[in-house]
Amino acid sequence: MVTHFKVARHLACGHHGNNLTSTVELNRVKCRTCRNTDAYKEARRNQRRAARRARSGSPHNDWRSAWTQRLTELPGLQRLPRGFSGQPFV
Repeated sequence: MVTHFKVARHLACGHHGNNLTSTVELNRVKCRTCRNTDAYKEARRNQRRAARRARSGSPHNDWRSAWTQRLTELPGLQRLPRGFSGQPFV
């Protein structure tokens, strides 16, 4: 069954009918005509931009600060490895 892209209560490809399946989820659209419309392409671009912003906002692996925090919480003088801001002790 073909799933159409729904924009502002209308189908992007221009088809009409009460029994047509439609969705606003971009990954579920199967209609080739809907996929080639400007509305679908713009929505896809906006989705990709939002995903990039979400990925770039948070650090993926911030192991240095986690390790420094862990050594800071330990009792006594703990040495930091080479390359950690030149401090001999925490």
